[in-house]
Amino acid sequence: MKELIAYCGLDCEACEARLATVSNDDALRQKVAGEWSELNGVEITAEMINCTGCRLPGVKTPFCCSLCPIRQCARGKQMETCGSCPEMNSCEKLAMITGNNADALHRLKEEE
Repeated sequence: MKELIAYCGLDCEACEARLATVSNDDALRQKVAGEWSELNGVEITAEMINCTGCRLPGVKTPFCCSLCPIRQCARGKQMETCGSCPEMNSCEKLAMITGNNADALHRLKEEE
């Protein structure tokens, strides 16, 4: 599986938070912070927008690092991604992403 695919199947390579981090783009960090604040109904600052990718070593956003239930579960089970998990198709945590992102689900099913 490609290293820049998150545990949940999202494509970290296309993620604007990762792009802002690797290019040190403060304007993009500000844009992402505004979008994510509105989407999640919480204040997210540009300083929080730093991530090298979900499964790669390095910095993560506060949510991804310590709050994401999908990442915590997959790491706890030592799964490469959720696509390796026998419970993938019935997982309520994963459904938060795959329920409205067919591409993420497709990436995970490629690994099955």
